[in-house]
Amino acid sequence: MAKAKKEKSKSKTIALNKKAKHDYFIEDRYEAGLALKGWEVKSIRAGRVQISESYILLKDGEAFLFGATITPLPTASTHITPDPTRNRKCLLHRTELSRLIGAVERKGYTLIPTALYWKHGLVKLEIGLAHGKKAHDKRAAEKERDWQREKQRLLKIRH
Repeated sequence: MAKAKKEKSKSKTIALNKKAKHDYFIEDRYEAGLALKGWEVKSIRAGRVQISESYILLKDGEAFLFGATITPLPTASTHITPDPTRNRKCLLHRTELSRLIGAVERKGYTLIPTALYWKHGLVKLEIGLAHGKKAHDKRAAEKERDWQREKQRLLKIRH
């Protein structure tokens, strides 16, 4: 007999950093796991996470996520004291880490989290290797986006 397929009603994306595309040119993307505690996973399942003000630092050959806020659930255990903004270790392969360290130290890139999502029941973090946009770059990107929207509107009216 065929097994019944599970219905996937939930989206796999947990949180997005929409400011990242506006503030940075994202050159490359990496997928990293996160070292989380049990209460953090429960809070993430409830959607109580925010990564828009977070960043990634490399210390002692390891990557850490700073500034991400995971708000604890009110039903959190009484024998622990949850820290919503604690630093979390990013789990990457050694070759990826060495590549990132080289790009950040030698070429002046920045590491920013762009998305947080589920993959096979695990929380994954998408890391963007980026460099910052200047004010005129941001204006040009906004002008191009507005022109594309206007062009689509004009084409829709004609047809």
